[in-house]
Amino acid sequence: MSEASTLATPTHMRREIEEIPDAARRLLADGHPLIRDIAKKAGAPVFLASVARGSSDHAATFLKYASEIYLGLAMASLGPSVSSVYGGKVKLGQALVIAISQSGASPDSLSVVESATKQGAFTVGFTNTSDSKLARLSSAAIDICAGPERSVAATKTFVNSVLAGLLLLAEIGGDKELLDALAALPEHFEKAIDKDWRALAQPIEQRGSLYVIGRGPGLAIANEAALKFKETCQIHAEAYSSAEVMHGPVSIVENGYPILALGVRDAAEEGLAEAADRMADQGGSVFATTDKVSRAEKLAFQATGHPLTDALVQIVSFYAFIEWFARHRGFNPDVPKHLKKVTQTV
Repeated sequence: MSEASTLATPTHMRREIEEIPDAARRLLADGHPLIRDIAKKAGAPVFLASVARGSSDHAATFLKYASEIYLGLAMASLGPSVSSVYGGKVKLGQALVIAISQSGASPDSLSVVESATKQGAFTVGFTNTSDSKLARLSSAAIDICAGPERSVAATKTFVNSVLAGLLLLAEIGGDKELLDALAALPEHFEKAIDKDWRALAQPIEQRGSLYVIGRGPGLAIANEAALKFKETCQIHAEAYSSAEVMHGPVSIVENGYPILALGVRDAAEEGLAEAADRMADQGGSVFATTDKVSRAEKLAFQATGHPLTDALVQIVSFYAFIEWFARHRGFNPDVPKHLKKVTQTV
């Protein structure tokens, strides 16, 4: 199939990216009242914990930063194999445990939720399958309202998982500013889809590898972006904190090595821009979603007025790019090699 015909063929992934604004509206309208009630039932947890894999784990990483920055509550990422393979029992009785799974069916994650619930922890299952085992095992379940997702590559389910988690945290913390920002997200998502990031394509194709960097919630978005490069485009990508990349990985940045720097309008933006410019000075081909860079190339971004929503909206611009890039490279992003939609691990 020629590149022209491949690019003209619609994909489930593209349709699902375009559904993100409406999926967010459904969650805000139909899911928010339930989430508000769940927040009341959760009480005052001593700490939070998450269990998830893949894109869902990147959503959990996003919520970790949101919890620790805005609620002041530590959030730990639990290793599912600790329970399912090693038979360990993490003490979670005083925790709010968040499990994120599109299918709600992976045995390793379910084992953690079952153990935590039996200990008396308040467990919340975030799932796109309302009648799943995860929903039944959890103290409370949140249908993320994303609707059917046929592409193997998660897009709208990732966005709505983060949105559902932010609604829960905002309700627990009584954060009206964040709640207002979340309510405005669908319109920002619509604008973000149209941002043009195709300038990334040539440098990445020339090297076949890249770094994606972020900081705080932006690091979670970098993790998700790096996964999608590998999953849909057969491109090696590594995600780093814009601070951590300077502790060794920066040494290979030269001769046009590509960097995607995901800047957020928050306290870390200045430092990320400095890191991006330094790598551009070393000879890297650096693209950044911040106006604070002077030597890296600026990418168009949709600002939202709140650091957390500002970070989340960038993944929508990235998804629009990566779907195009996969087809440009001759791949069907709906059916990545060696992968299937539901992966159950023990």
